[in-house]
Amino acid sequence: MTDPIEDLQMRIAHQELAIESLNETVMRQDQMLSNLQAELAILRERLLALQPSPLGEDDGPEPPPPHY
Repeated sequence: MTDPIEDLQMRIAHQELAIESLNETVMRQDQMLSNLQAELAILRERLLALQPSPLGEDDGPEPPPPHY
């Protein structure tokens, strides 16, 4: 049978490893989120800068196709 103090020490050691692993995961996800936010800002700027296509500008509504 193990000593209760040794058991607690082993549990604490495992918890410390789990906390370190979770912390690394959170840090990686935070970096990914920051990168995605930066990419989204760039895409938003590009989208707002787009000019409407000159091909879509007609004087009126498009006539129906000939098979109507």
